[in-house]
Amino acid sequence: MTDVTQQAKEWLAQDPDPKTRDELQALLDTNNIAELEDRFSGRLQFGTAGLRGELGAGPNRMNRVIVAQAAAGLAAYLNEREEAPSVVVGYDARHNSDVFARDTAEIMTGLGIKAHLLPGPLPTPVLAFAIRHLGCSSGVMVTASHNPPQDNGYKVYLSDSSQIVPPADGQISDLIDAVGRVDLLKRSDDYELLGDDIAAAYVDAVTALPTGTARDVIAVYTPMHGVGRDTVVEVVSRIGFPALHVVASQADPDPDFPTVAFPNPEEPGAMDLALALSAEVGADILLANDPDADRAAAGVPTPDGWRMLSGDEVGAILAEHWLRRGVAGTYAQSIVSSTLLGRQAAAYGQPYQQTLTGFKWIGKIEDYAFGYEEALGYSVSADIARDKDGVSAIAILLELVAELKAEGKTVLDFLDEIAVQHGVHATGQLSVRVEDLSIIAKAMDTLRNDPPAELGGFAVEKVDDLELGYQGLPPTDGIQLTLANDIRIIARPSGTEPKLKCYLQAVVAVDGDIAAARVEAADRLVRLKADLAVKLGL
Repeated sequence: MTDVTQQAKEWLAQDPDPKTRDELQALLDTNNIAELEDRFSGRLQFGTAGLRGELGAGPNRMNRVIVAQAAAGLAAYLNEREEAPSVVVGYDARHNSDVFARDTAEIMTGLGIKAHLLPGPLPTPVLAFAIRHLGCSSGVMVTASHNPPQDNGYKVYLSDSSQIVPPADGQISDLIDAVGRVDLLKRSDDYELLGDDIAAAYVDAVTALPTGTARDVIAVYTPMHGVGRDTVVEVVSRIGFPALHVVASQADPDPDFPTVAFPNPEEPGAMDLALALSAEVGADILLANDPDADRAAAGVPTPDGWRMLSGDEVGAILAEHWLRRGVAGTYAQSIVSSTLLGRQAAAYGQPYQQTLTGFKWIGKIEDYAFGYEEALGYSVSADIARDKDGVSAIAILLELVAELKAEGKTVLDFLDEIAVQHGVHATGQLSVRVEDLSIIAKAMDTLRNDPPAELGGFAVEKVDDLELGYQGLPPTDGIQLTLANDIRIIARPSGTEPKLKCYLQAVVAVDGDIAAARVEAADRLVRLKADLAVKLGL
């Protein structure tokens, strides 16, 4: 008997899920060693993104054994630090999310943690809000966010309502590794099943954010088969905006995400149905959430048809709206996002701070008034939750568009105003999904040890290895290239997907002709992206 076969039999003996037991038994019966080795050669790593991976049997997949181990490890962590710890558990509408959530509540309760379970599939921001609303020690959200349909995941928050960062992630991971057989774990169904009052309190908090009176806005919305629709529709109605035009074929939660290849507003084709509806109804703005509604996307009409705004563009207009309103505090962004925010904050005399990639870092800033990351994550109220929140971001975007419309302006006009003052900050990405992770390692090694002397016709003036720390930030796997003519490139492996991500920025001052400045900045990005792909062999 091979080692992997023995591991599979030991796993089978403790697995509480008939479906994954049958799946694993079939692999044993057919002696499918290659597939068994794939499932048992490693395990999903618990880190600052929690857990995320493909559903299936074995330690290298998301399943009830892995979730039980994670719940028990988190319970041990909380019990070590508090006399009477508590947790609130939420979940989205993906396959097995409800099962994983109930398992977590039962195991937490059995191990002495006061557990609260949200009553049904709800947006991640509702879970983050519930942590402080209930005064809990921790929160767990079962979701894979915008990953493919076959995936699920497990986000962990602590009492400040932001996600875990080092050293907590490593400490919890060590305790997870120490968990024995999960079929021997104590369980109890004496957890509290919450009512609708938590989601109602969250809606109350979001609807209190807009302060203007303009409400005339025509908006299309898609929840992308996720859990955002009911909460967003309620918020919009309560504030007094006209009813949203919801994309009908993407309105209901559906874990198979049948109309999109990837349920991510950034992916090619994902917004096609919403863009078509926007043109049909003559919308002022198109709005979208990802499946767990912690991210938000926006599209606008242009003279050449509809286009989606980048995350950096949405971040710039939300920040400018907040700054003009006089919202005081630190304006924060992840390091890979556009540096425009720093110039905006300085113009209004507000503090500015960069963090590592991931909203968990922004959430740790004590006095932040606004935070964003270019991957469509925005926080317009740290009082609601110290995490990205696609629902409240949509509420404020609607307020902004309605106010602009009342003044006879558009979002594009607003972006031009910002660019005239601070320069065109054009951003883009070279993002490569790989099957072989060594491709990413080789590209990063090239940038570290043999960086190009020039890219796109611009000299590389400085190379910063972010693993050595940068401007006081914790070390992280990334490389920053500073080029002539105010150009910057940051390359890093994705923390949640098998991707290499290279973030490009070109800044061009506006000297009277804003259209010419935008064309020049866009041209620089095209040249940079093409040359970088060649230099890295991608």
